[in-house]
Amino acid sequence: MKDAIAKYPDSVLLKQTLIQYYEDNGNYDVALAETDNYLKKDSTNIDFLDKKAQLHLLKGDTLSTIKCLEKIVDIFPEPAFIISLGAIYAESKNPKALQIADALLIGNKANADKEAIFIKGLYYSSIGEKNKALNYFDECLKLDYTYMDAYLEKGAALYDLKKYNDALLVFNRAVTIENGYDIGHYWMGKCFEKLNKPTEAIESYKTALLYNKDLIEARDALGKLGIK
Repeated sequence: MKDAIAKYPDSVLLKQTLIQYYEDNGNYDVALAETDNYLKKDSTNIDFLDKKAQLHLLKGDTLSTIKCLEKIVDIFPEPAFIISLGAIYAESKNPKALQIADALLIGNKANADKEAIFIKGLYYSSIGEKNKALNYFDECLKLDYTYMDAYLEKGAALYDLKKYNDALLVFNRAVTIENGYDIGHYWMGKCFEKLNKPTEAIESYKTALLYNKDLIEARDALGKLGIK
């Protein structure tokens, strides 16, 4: 592929394919290096800046992810990118998340009310104000009862509050709406474990793996329960 790029150096598609190849094989540093090489030629290319942000996120480098998203939003303030930035602000306990959420709510053209409210919930959950967060997640689900991210965060907040039966109800609702929601089945397993129901936990973890064989957390949980 590098030979093809050398032959057609202006081919953006070839460059993107190479970067994706490295990413798919877990070579994030190499993928980042290739992305940076392209950005030296075109520093404001949104697609490559977005890819750079994604790669930093995969590496767990929150600060670099935020820097990339901030640059993207400065260049191209599209709601999708603003939402991504708000969410990562929220996860990193940065109060700028609330400013972004309010901006999304004010900007009617963004049509992102549920995402804005979700960002607020995510922020308050991240700083430990779980009950306040729950109110926002409930508000999200009133706007869109199929919003899986809100179910996940609501259930996780209840789990953190040790309200395992309530959390189980939330995750059960999620997988009833979207049966293939692997993360929902995984969290049901976690709740069943806390409720001392290992048989049900095992079944939930197996179901999660049925829908996503690469869900390492579910496989590890089964291993701890003696299931290979």
